[in-house]
Amino acid sequence: MITGSLVAIVTPMHEDGSLDLDAYKRLIEWHIAEGTNGIVAVGTTGESPTVNHEEHCELIKVAVETVQGRVPVIAGTGGNSTAEAIELTHFAKSCGAAATLQVVPYYNKPTQDGLYQHFRKVAETCGLPVILYNVPGRTVADLANDTTVRLAQVPGIVGLKDATGDMARAADLIKRLPKDFAVYSGNDDSALSLLLLGGHGVISVVANVAPKLFSRMCRAALDGDLPAARRLNDQQLVLAQKLFVEPNPIPVKWALARMGRITPGLRLPLVPLSAAARPVVESALSDVGLV
Repeated sequence: MITGSLVAIVTPMHEDGSLDLDAYKRLIEWHIAEGTNGIVAVGTTGESPTVNHEEHCELIKVAVETVQGRVPVIAGTGGNSTAEAIELTHFAKSCGAAATLQVVPYYNKPTQDGLYQHFRKVAETCGLPVILYNVPGRTVADLANDTTVRLAQVPGIVGLKDATGDMARAADLIKRLPKDFAVYSGNDDSALSLLLLGGHGVISVVANVAPKLFSRMCRAALDGDLPAARRLNDQQLVLAQKLFVEPNPIPVKWALARMGRITPGLRLPLVPLSAAARPVVESALSDVGLV
């Protein structure tokens, strides 16, 4: 089981929107040095909706090659087409990814049975461990607890990234799932709460800018050191509250550029952080000592 702080890593881009793979490799090396427990490549924060198929595959391949087995690479290979998700997942497996992150299919609004059949097909066809990703705020379709429990019985489906932010729902789910099924927080602001309910880690946006802080917070929580976990969580909450002042990953990419780690390239329809929001993010970085 993969535990701890897993970064939903950004995809660095030049100002013309082309991939900046050198910066990508440097970010991965920095994360490993700072104690990040796993790299989640080409997720929402990695701008998966706007990279093309070839770029998507290249980002997974480069991540695996750069990591060289030092930490797990979880490849974001989900989609609203089951066939496309399978194709990307086969590629991730061929590269040596440790697992796949499979988002709930978006836009076409499948039923609960459709969700079950989709994820089951990916798991059974590809043979790569599957981490489900439920983020109804983006997908509209919502993976119900009953469906998650049903999917946990499918061989190869090993975990869930829960981005609902609903702690009562998370508590019910953790109680009902097998003990070897991993539950990860997909919300930085409630990550500690989920860990203390029995969660196993966090797939984090904030870890992009504060990898050591987030890794230490997760480790303290998992080790039962509640005073340290609370103290570290208080520090990261400043970032968790302000790095979402505009849609992710706009603020976090601006923050990394402000820290000198990437150039601030994005692809339309995402646009650079607004002038009004920049002091908000700047103050958060300053409060935590990152600038």
